[in-house]
Amino acid sequence: MNVLLLGVATFLLFNLAAGLWRVMRGPTAADRMLAAQLFGTTAVAVLLLLAEGMREAALRDIALVFALLAAVAAVAFVRRVWSPGAEHDAD
Repeated sequence: MNVLLLGVATFLLFNLAAGLWRVMRGPTAADRMLAAQLFGTTAVAVLLLLAEGMREAALRDIALVFALLAAVAAVAFVRRVWSPGAEHDAD
């Protein structure tokens, strides 16, 4: 596996620590949702880097499924929180 790909994948995994901090300390639900989107995007990026480095086509398929799930989760969150008549989160 290419050392550069492994280094970038490691950097992305360390980025998740910042996202985890935002999930725990986020003042609003929108901040928490954006951090969850960061998790999804980073997972897709790491899987694509691993797929390229290990020459595994199955990892690309898994990354595609994660990307679709992240998009569905974002739409579900927006419909739940910002739908007409919904109370806005004030924590």
